[in-house]
Amino acid sequence: MFKTKLSHLIKEKNSLLCVGLDTDIEQIPKFLLKEKDPLNIFNREIIKATSDLAIAYKPNIAFYETLGISGWYLLEKTLESIPSNCIVIADAKRGDIGNTSRKYAELFFQSYQFDAITVSPYMGFDSISAFLEFEGKGIFILCLTSNPGSIDFQYLNVESEPLYMKVARKTIEWDLDYGNCGLVVGATHPEDLGSIREAAPGLPFLIPGIGAQGGNLYTAIQYGTDSQAGSTLINASRSIIYASKEKDFAEVARNSAKDLLTEINRLRNVKLNY
Repeated sequence: MFKTKLSHLIKEKNSLLCVGLDTDIEQIPKFLLKEKDPLNIFNREIIKATSDLAIAYKPNIAFYETLGISGWYLLEKTLESIPSNCIVIADAKRGDIGNTSRKYAELFFQSYQFDAITVSPYMGFDSISAFLEFEGKGIFILCLTSNPGSIDFQYLNVESEPLYMKVARKTIEWDLDYGNCGLVVGATHPEDLGSIREAAPGLPFLIPGIGAQGGNLYTAIQYGTDSQAGSTLINASRSIIYASKEKDFAEVARNSAKDLLTEINRLRNVKLNY
């Protein structure tokens, strides 16, 4: 089961770190462009440098799809580079009905063997059910996202509470039936993150927005974790993988990941001893 694997890895590695692989040809070190397969080399070296620190990797599928056939090849090679003691999350944000959702689920869970996926709940249960039916796979449902535009819909009042809370409560219901649900909740909304965590203790949270998006790590740990530490992933992407544009990029990425993990664990201990 996904939750069991997640909890085990968090304890085994003493880590909540998820590294986002938002790999962009315009952002990688320029010297790599002389190589035959620069993006694959970049991902491979980032993974090699950080895999003992991270418990999860999250390729953002848009960065691979934009490359066409070569992007799917890159994704396949990237997945081969990730060791088995890490969870791999498809940051795909899919959500459609009927056979379309079924094919998306088959693509990511069967063809590419991802451990988990991000999905949009906007079209309701029948757009998510195909993913939920894959036993052992994790389904992270978009609840309260880290971008500024989240205010447009996610904060609308529905029966005296914001829409994002309705999403959280519905996800809790689905999790009771399927046991493999989680929530995406951005670090840029700390107090609301706390309200969602209070409503959903123990449910896996994927928390983006730390680093380049301006989310605060202290409040993410304070409000986003609970007594069941095996239920939270703190994601960082650009602040780790693009920490250097020089030949030392992998080493600097490792140092950035290590510094972040050290601070995550320090803040976890502060909260536990508070």
